[in-house]
Amino acid sequence: MTEPPAPLRTAVVLGGSHTGMLAARALAESADRVVVVERDVLPEGPEPRKGLPQARHAHMLWSGGVHAVEELLPGVTDVLRDAGARRAPVTTDMVIMGPRGWFRRWPESHHVILAGRDLLDATIRAQVLADERIELLDGAEVLGLEGTADAVTGVRVRVRDEGERVIEAGLVVDATGRGSGASRWLTALGLPEAERREVDSGLVYASRLYLAPEQARDGYPVVNVQPDPRDEGPARAGFLLPIEDGRWIVTLNGTRGGEPSAANDDFVRFAREELRHPVIGELLERAEPLTDVSVSRTTLNRRYFYERMRAWPENFTVLGDALAAFNPLYGHGLAVGAQSALLLRNVIRRRGWGAPGLSRRIQKAVARPAAAAWDLAIGQDVFYPGATETGPTLRDRLLAAYVGRLMHTATGNGRIARRVTDVTSLERGAAVLLTPPVLLAATLGPLKPPLDGPPLTAEERKAAELG
Repeated sequence: MTEPPAPLRTAVVLGGSHTGMLAARALAESADRVVVVERDVLPEGPEPRKGLPQARHAHMLWSGGVHAVEELLPGVTDVLRDAGARRAPVTTDMVIMGPRGWFRRWPESHHVILAGRDLLDATIRAQVLADERIELLDGAEVLGLEGTADAVTGVRVRVRDEGERVIEAGLVVDATGRGSGASRWLTALGLPEAERREVDSGLVYASRLYLAPEQARDGYPVVNVQPDPRDEGPARAGFLLPIEDGRWIVTLNGTRGGEPSAANDDFVRFAREELRHPVIGELLERAEPLTDVSVSRTTLNRRYFYERMRAWPENFTVLGDALAAFNPLYGHGLAVGAQSALLLRNVIRRRGWGAPGLSRRIQKAVARPAAAAWDLAIGQDVFYPGATETGPTLRDRLLAAYVGRLMHTATGNGRIARRVTDVTSLERGAAVLLTPPVLLAATLGPLKPPLDGPPLTAEERKAAELG
């Protein structure tokens, strides 16, 4: 008698953006079939889409995330660079005014990948969907999970022009981002509500795309003017990222009472007059605007502590912004999503598909990069008026004082600047900032005197037509 064929191992990923696509690639190693369910109808190439309005704002992929993407999609960095993305060394190609002054442009310690979000997503999407084990179901709305409080067995979706259906799965991964319904879906299965924390800086983003002056369209540095939390009143900041095709994407932001407007004719003025230094505004006066100003208020820090739940169903896990969404100012969302997808693959590889308690192990693993980025984000945001109901704790204040001292030291000490970027790049944990040599250096302070202006070279100033 011939035995019936073994059932296919099917995984379903909810959300077809950056984290979702990388999660699909991670699952393809163990599953026979991976279905990516996406609400939007995804474009063929790097084009805007309704469900990703944040694509109109600046993005960067820190090296901690780049390494994770490369492990999942070997060679993808070269593909991105061939498509126009830029690899920028940190802090060599960065002109940064930190809370305690201008940073020197130290030799490369880490790097970031700079590209428009549409290009980044389209490139990764094409690489992932080239795998015949991965299929895309776009134009499909997720309605809820199938199963019980003990185990998820699939997902219920409504497909455009087809109606509702259930996709059975041995593992369901939620990568639907800030709008995730995971908490609601879990309570519908009979599980208690998850612990959640929110820190709302009140930050408002305004972004605009520019064509750089002709001589500044290749290899221009990142320019970033950060707020000083010691200043009274609203915090305002701005950053200019050189991306593909000789363009600059510029994002300005401000907290409650200091928000940038959506008016095109106020964008350069805000950059010149409201930030701590006018350099970004001066650069924009020589550049050509290509778009209107886009404004976003979606900057709330929100984290679900699913890893702390006493009961967790088999066959379900939550990644990326659906687990922890950060103020975009710090640029960590893409890297955390990539690291989480890599951890998803590695835990399944170690434990085996369908192993008892696998989903809980995955959830605990992906909490680690989320927690690291969370601490970096709220370490500053918790101090803004109205960010939390109770204000910063004593721990928050002590930690902020030490970090402030470290940032001051990093303006004139290359070794400490590297330790700081070890952490901000998400390549190493915050423990590297608490070693005896770092503590001693922070006590002594910077070794070099402060800079009196932005460290642009004479060639860079000339290329951007600055006086």
